[in-house]
Amino acid sequence: MTEFTPSQLNRTDTQRLSNYRTNLDFYQGNQWPTTSPARQGLAGGRHRQLVFNYAKVAIDKVTSFLTQGLHFACYPNPTNSTNPTNSLNARARRAEQLLRQVYEDNNLQQLDYETEIDAAVLGDGCYKVIWDTDEKRIRVTAPDVSGIYAWWLGDDTSRVWRVASRYTLTREEMEMLYSGVIASDLPAEAWQAGAKQSQGIAMSPSAPRNDTHLSLGGTTVPKQSQRKERVVVTELWTANTFDLFLDNDIIESKPNPYGFIPFVIFPNLREPKKFWGISDIPSLVQPQRELNRALSQLSRILELSGNPIAVLENIASAEDIKVQPGALWTIPEDAKAYLLDLLQGGGVRLHVDYIDLLYRALHDISETPRAAWGGIEKELSGTALQMELGSLTQKVTRKRTIRTNAYHQRNEIILKLAEKYMNENFDQINHRVVWGPILPQDIARQAQNEQLLVQAGVHSRRTAMDEMGIQDPDEEFNKWLEERTKILEMNQEFRAQSPTRRGGARERATAAEMEVPE
Repeated sequence: MTEFTPSQLNRTDTQRLSNYRTNLDFYQGNQWPTTSPARQGLAGGRHRQLVFNYAKVAIDKVTSFLTQGLHFACYPNPTNSTNPTNSLNARARRAEQLLRQVYEDNNLQQLDYETEIDAAVLGDGCYKVIWDTDEKRIRVTAPDVSGIYAWWLGDDTSRVWRVASRYTLTREEMEMLYSGVIASDLPAEAWQAGAKQSQGIAMSPSAPRNDTHLSLGGTTVPKQSQRKERVVVTELWTANTFDLFLDNDIIESKPNPYGFIPFVIFPNLREPKKFWGISDIPSLVQPQRELNRALSQLSRILELSGNPIAVLENIASAEDIKVQPGALWTIPEDAKAYLLDLLQGGGVRLHVDYIDLLYRALHDISETPRAAWGGIEKELSGTALQMELGSLTQKVTRKRTIRTNAYHQRNEIILKLAEKYMNENFDQINHRVVWGPILPQDIARQAQNEQLLVQAGVHSRRTAMDEMGIQDPDEEFNKWLEERTKILEMNQEFRAQSPTRRGGARERATAAEMEVPE
């Protein structure tokens, strides 16, 4: 195997990282192309450059539709019998409880939304799932994908055999994370001196360096890494090994404690035959910039119209000509004076029509119809609304196809870690990702449909509850059984008491009829 050094990453995926920075700048509002220095000096005056960031809002809106209603379901998959045993049902229920607990402990609802925003903007997303030895729980994080590098086998992009994760740590963070490796009592002057020599750039292995090392806890660290105020940390993972580098120096090398790579890397949208994905930003760049330009131009026209220009004809020179209420102008007899009207002839209407055309282009290219923004000229519901939002539905469906596999891999890693570190047993347990409806649904109509499917034997009550978004179908079904048992017991008690009550009532009625009024 080729020897790895972190300095190799400086020349790896440079185009991908450059695209990340460009797309992120555009999403954050830096949408005007670079202008000449002369025009940049006038940017705050008559050459103002307005930004109406529809690209950002469109991405945020699509992400909201994408992540709503996400939950997971586990169910037994017996191999030796057709009917699952009680133990398998208990395992499936425990697996669902564990996934929900990890979901809540790591606040995955918010993390998933933020990661989906990153994926839509940059083009790729990543999750890291590890066992936290300090808190004794499963931790899920979303590393910055610009620090993630992956290697796959040949033309099979699904077989990732090595992943590198690169990030920067300060002195305090290093002492917290690697207290047994970094000398905490090293003078601050030494760190500052090292920071002047190196600003997080790894030294070449062939470069001359001081061979003096510091040994702590059985691990030696070159003093170059010890003196820096900030160092670049690189984690190198394969299914069998784990290597940790500070700058270009390896400080730890050991077998992979998990037996698998604890990263889930997924694209925003898959480009055929490519591992890395494509962003939602590039297709929006041209219409977004043209919209900014058109609105900025219209803004300047309206500003000039509010501060009219005085036009003087047949006058050689003029002084003290002011455009203000009650102003008197003294001009020669054959001269002519008037105010320039930039709005005459319906010129502004042309600008407004062009801006409306750009709006249509933005909605079409971003696949977010106007109805998705809550503004429609007529009331739509049912099939008509689904057809109006068809492009949005198709875009979200394409993304969910990719995310289903990513979230399935993440859940698989969570269950494996639970089996290894929490003594759980999830053998013969399958799990799946359940998505909520993309468009607003009529709950009553959906409940009726699920009732018909259950009565017809198309699927089970549990599947129906999964589709309705019930977080714990088994628990809900047990509650229903308890309520049904109590109702049956009450009905039996009522029927047992009913004959006596009816007999007593007849006797009182007969006695009342036999009484003779005085």
